[in-house]
Amino acid sequence: MRSILYITKRLYLFSGKALIINLVAMTLVGLLEGVGIILLIPMLQISNILNVGTEISNPTLQLWFSKLAELPTPYALVLILGFYSFLVIGQAILQRNLALRNVQIHVHFINHLRMELYKRLLEANWLFYMKRKKSDFINALIDDLGRVSGGTSVFLHLLTSIVFTVVQLGIAFLLSPTITLFVLFAGAILAYLTKTFLHAARKVGNQKSEIAKDYIGGLTEDFQGIKDIKSNSLENTRYEWLQDWCTRIENEQFQYSKIQYNSQVLYKVISTLSIAALIFTTVIFFKNQPGQLVAIILIFSRLWPKFMGIQGNMQQIYSSIPAFQSLLSLKEDSENASEGTDVCQQNGVDPMIISHEIACQNVFFQYNTETPYALKNINLSIKVNEMTAFIGRSGAGKSTLIDILMGLLIPSEGQLVIDGKVLTKDDILSLRKSISYVPQDPFLFNGTIRENLLLVKPDATENEMWEALEFAASQDFVSQLPNKLDTPIGDKGVMLSGGERQRLVLARAILRKPSLLILDEATSALDSENEGKIQTSIERLKGKMTIIVIAHRLSTIRNADHIVVIDEGEIIQNGSFQTLANEEQKTFHQLLQKQMVGNV
Repeated sequence: MRSILYITKRLYLFSGKALIINLVAMTLVGLLEGVGIILLIPMLQISNILNVGTEISNPTLQLWFSKLAELPTPYALVLILGFYSFLVIGQAILQRNLALRNVQIHVHFINHLRMELYKRLLEANWLFYMKRKKSDFINALIDDLGRVSGGTSVFLHLLTSIVFTVVQLGIAFLLSPTITLFVLFAGAILAYLTKTFLHAARKVGNQKSEIAKDYIGGLTEDFQGIKDIKSNSLENTRYEWLQDWCTRIENEQFQYSKIQYNSQVLYKVISTLSIAALIFTTVIFFKNQPGQLVAIILIFSRLWPKFMGIQGNMQQIYSSIPAFQSLLSLKEDSENASEGTDVCQQNGVDPMIISHEIACQNVFFQYNTETPYALKNINLSIKVNEMTAFIGRSGAGKSTLIDILMGLLIPSEGQLVIDGKVLTKDDILSLRKSISYVPQDPFLFNGTIRENLLLVKPDATENEMWEALEFAASQDFVSQLPNKLDTPIGDKGVMLSGGERQRLVLARAILRKPSLLILDEATSALDSENEGKIQTSIERLKGKMTIIVIAHRLSTIRNADHIVVIDEGEIIQNGSFQTLANEEQKTFHQLLQKQMVGNV
């Protein structure tokens, strides 16, 4: 119930007075409907279906009904029917406005939850993302949030039902306390017997959450790896996976439907037995007349469906609890992993000015306590406007060190120092605004070239964009495209070649005019021609900004000012290209020799 109480509290805090006003309006609607029920009694009396003064135990109502009965029948009917019509029409209008306000509260609240969760996810640190499947975030924002949306809608409906029921119970008690107490007793029996259905609905809800995660996770992986699937003839395997998933979802839907229909059967059984017992008791033991049975059935028929509606709403809410819990857990985890930055305040943060150096002082890093250190005792100084290259075998710790330099990871021990000042959480956003990062696998959004460039600098002019393209050796191929900057490039830039994508990402990085440009194996997947073009672009940038390069091909870092060799998380060599190449029997020389032999 913690998640239901949490959502109730959040709904109240978000909607404030609107929810209170709606509850008051619900009470008024319930009163109008209850008065309408009461008016049916004198109508039946005037029609000689009920005897005056014998059907109602409340003396005040008896008095009013007697006064109405003394009027001529046409006048009494006109008065009652006119007032009844006024009440029904007023109730319908009020209920319509109430429903629209509930929809408005519901939609605003769900959007509030969506934006809040997305904001928390954006503010979470990089380590948080490394430990989770990306499809789980998509599932939370689509399936879980959708189920929470449905659960919230049902919850608002439940509030309406409870208010209506309480009001009508009060009115029914005025008509007949004995019958009302009997209906309450029967309702209590129904609630007790349906507890198992609530627990079963929650269990099925847990299954639905797992099935939804598997579905979105599987489809995400399939379409991300569609080229591998087709090239390796894995279509049948993936088709069989979806068949298995369909079987699971069919079973889950059948189980939930079974719970619903079983509860409906129980409802009909209890309601039938209850009304039979009530009629038998009133006729045999209390010797009531047939007219009284009409009042009994009227009260029972109005109240009993309310109990069943509440029970059905609770069942739906219980099936949504796992989605509530999943969202709440993800929100709490992302808050705990917050970097301390506010995405809504980013526009007011200026890029950090790096004047002298970026230094690592006694840096150690461990992803978790169960794994060895990924970095050990890193002491490093990176000079401004120089080109520094990191090399080493796969898994040596190069990318981890880059993540620390970008503020994505916080050292387990030691510190990152910029111009003599230790980097703190308050400086992270400013640091990142001064960095442009080009990964090995270039990422482009599905849009035009112009839209992708403007992402990093929304106010960039046409000349600035073409200048960045020229620096990245991209001007020629972009100018030959049908719509030039306005040419769509497809999902992840699939309509461009690998070299064109890489150069376009480099152009986007240059357009930002960063203080620090980081190239993470940006040329490892390119052919010699495209590699040469990017190398030429990098050479043109030397001395204008600080450049850090991770490279497997040592030819790409021949002109680097400084080379750092990393192995098993430690810096084992440090110096210029020529100095390290002359150190025989050491790692850099061996790597260089292997690549020279491989190129022969």
